Amino acid sequence: MMMRKEGAEATGIEVEMVKCECCGLTEECTVAYIARVRERNGGRWICGLCAEAVKDEIMRSESRIGGEEALNRHMNFCKKFRAFRPPPNPTEELISAVKQLMLRSLDSPRSNPVSRHGLARSRSCFSAVDS
Repeated sequence: MMMRKEGAEATGIEVEMVKCECCGLTEECTVAYIARVRERNGGRWICGLCAEAVKDEIMRSESRIGGEEALNRHMNFCKKFRAFRPPPNPTEELISAVKQLMLRSLDSPRSNPVSRHGLARSRSCFSAVDS
């Protein structure tokens, strides 16, 4: 997706807005730069961050995949990531998760704190408050 940048004619450099086909980031780039990036990526424009991720995918691959396969893997990763939606009510989800964690810890067998750490508290850490 490309959009012509208004006012580019004043500088004499043709600049366009272009959207990364992996992550969706929109950047302002020169037409020549856009053409070079597309040439390197089979006609697809990807941002610099995604280009680095593709290079990393190639380097980490044990089977030594090519650039096209690495780009496809990264695009699939980005597609899955963008499809991920946060829960409708994250606060309730967090409270529920903490509640389940607490219930599990209460149901688990307790260990003897003296044998585990060698120390036991004999009285409260808080000083008595006179009224």
